[in-house]
Amino acid sequence: MSNPMNVSNMSSPLNDIVIPSGREKLGGGEDLYRIGIDVGGTNTDAALLDSSLRPVHTVKVHTTRDVNEGIVESIRRLLAESGVNPARIRYAMLGTTHCTNAIVERKHLGKVGLIRIGAPATTSVPPLADWDDALKAAVGPHAYVVSGGYEYDGRAIVGLDEAQIAEVAGRMRGEVDAVAVCGVFSPVNGEQEKRAMQIVKAVLGENTPVTLSHEIGSIGLLERENASLLNAALLNVIAGVVRGFEQALESFGIQAGVYICQNDGTLMRSDYALSYPILTIACGPTNSIRGAAHLSGLSDALVVDIGGTTTDIGVLAHGFPRQSSAAVEIGGVRTNFRMPDILSIGIGGGTIVRQDAAGGVTVGPDSVGYELLQRGRIFGGDTLTATDVAVKLGRHAWNGADTAGLNETVCRQADGIITRDIEDAIDRMKTSSDPVDVVLVGGGSILVADRLEGVARIVRPDHYDAANAIGAALGEVSGETERIYALDEMTYDEAMLDAKNHAIQQAVLAGAERDTVQVVFSEDIPLAYLPGNALLVKVKAAGRLA
Repeated sequence: MSNPMNVSNMSSPLNDIVIPSGREKLGGGEDLYRIGIDVGGTNTDAALLDSSLRPVHTVKVHTTRDVNEGIVESIRRLLAESGVNPARIRYAMLGTTHCTNAIVERKHLGKVGLIRIGAPATTSVPPLADWDDALKAAVGPHAYVVSGGYEYDGRAIVGLDEAQIAEVAGRMRGEVDAVAVCGVFSPVNGEQEKRAMQIVKAVLGENTPVTLSHEIGSIGLLERENASLLNAALLNVIAGVVRGFEQALESFGIQAGVYICQNDGTLMRSDYALSYPILTIACGPTNSIRGAAHLSGLSDALVVDIGGTTTDIGVLAHGFPRQSSAAVEIGGVRTNFRMPDILSIGIGGGTIVRQDAAGGVTVGPDSVGYELLQRGRIFGGDTLTATDVAVKLGRHAWNGADTAGLNETVCRQADGIITRDIEDAIDRMKTSSDPVDVVLVGGGSILVADRLEGVARIVRPDHYDAANAIGAALGEVSGETERIYALDEMTYDEAMLDAKNHAIQQAVLAGAERDTVQVVFSEDIPLAYLPGNALLVKVKAAGRLA
């Protein structure tokens, strides 16, 4: 899509609201800036924000086969067009699809050795049971089940067999790039996993990367094990991403703190991301949701993000993306680590519109993607797209566009299909039949009419087409925890305090300034099916960049 920065249905609340930071100032009182970059399947967006988090300038470039080229070009254009001195940029944030692509394409994944601490209780279901052959081959054959594991309340089922762990680690020598360790109920008690890591490093070397499952997923052994394996397989991928981003910044003279976007709408330091690459998966839609909240001033709404290929619909709850409560499949693998609750449909600016011999019209789900400016009818191409439809119907004025040859009847039929599909998707994400506010963002949001069924009002803020990059740059850092407590052994208040302290500590480790960290979400669920008056506690904390 192009970058129609001046097209808006309403003025941005940021024209009237100043968000104080008080942190990004030079000694002489000059503002410092931050860059946010979000790599999508069609476009790479970049945004420059000032110390009050106001958008200063945005750019949009086509995502290239080598995504690093698109990142470099977006930084170059951002600096050239804004005229900002690179020395005044303090923070740089990146949201990327590198890790998602590596899993989906089964490419660039590292070889991983798995140690499941769960014999004899879990031997009936082998590791990688639901993985396809291509992914198994990409990750490698070293998966072992050793004695150990905990009950739901943290009591040991079986003691850890340290000699067995040392023996299987020896089999991995020279054949794996990283190791994943997953124990039964380790989110409740991670001591056996930590001890296994010490043994693995003693055998394979102190620099051997080890992923511990209790730091990645929640309750649910097989899903948590899968997430840990994928995380370990992505360590080489994220290392290349961070290295490439840092080199791109340095080439322009930018000496900034580097942060990577997480899929809960917050950030983590680049060195923290090197250990937890799986937390970047699906960060693009969450960046858009956070950007939509910032630009619109709304803290509770549906966010409809329309790009060149897909429409992603998410829920903004208390200023953050709503998390999915169900297990999520990534590249065909079932996992249970945190993921945003996102519904994606095949509607975007490049979506192909067809007319059959009987006069019927179909829309998508395939798209011309980044070839829109070459293949779209209004640009002289031979493919009718959703963007052609929007321009023909007067939704957007595109300089130089030729709509004379477009059939208005076909365009109106296609527009009806697009509108119906988006309305149906919005209904699926609503929690009640009441109309809801919708924030429209993304370059493809020109496809949507000013009214939709089931929507109270449509907000299309200034800079709507760069909400993803703006969301990437906003700069809060989070940490979270999910644990089961036995209230026979402690009080409710003690359990909640322990969970909150752990979430705060995780936020600090990810790069938050401790004094600014606050609990932004907490939930406790009694588990009646477990003995011991069990309580599942989920807590999320967030704070400003340190």
